[in-house]
Amino acid sequence: MIIGIHHIAISVENLDAAVSFYQNAFGFEVVQTSDFNKNKLVDAAIGLTDAEARMAMLKAPNAFVELWEYTHPQPKDLRSRPCDYGYPHFALQVSNIDDEYDRLLEAGMTFAGEVVHFNKETAAIYGKDPFGNIIELYEINTPDLPGLAKE
Repeated sequence: MIIGIHHIAISVENLDAAVSFYQNAFGFEVVQTSDFNKNKLVDAAIGLTDAEARMAMLKAPNAFVELWEYTHPQPKDLRSRPCDYGYPHFALQVSNIDDEYDRLLEAGMTFAGEVVHFNKETAAIYGKDPFGNIIELYEINTPDLPGLAKE
């Protein structure tokens, strides 16, 4: 039985900077940190050999974001465009998207352009965190669309 989504994992070059950004920009709370150094159980679970990494689990209001900084094997930069196969982005449902857009610009995000208001019900914009990972801001202003409860 699937209960729901627990977390989204993001690999970053600098775990400390990423944790700081996600705490300060989004208000996520660190709930767990770990260091892995060639741990056979971790290797077996993730399918790598002699993995070396640091991890931080951050709590968002309705899910978790897991940040990883690997040092072995050497990471490859495979960040994608929104149209590429794989996991190209995650979305944060927001209220008052225009204010969040301005606030997150100040916090270090870059965006594809200005916020797009599709109609009175929805608005969205894709941006990148300081590490190049794509994050969508998504606002829902109607009970007809699936989304989180309003504040």
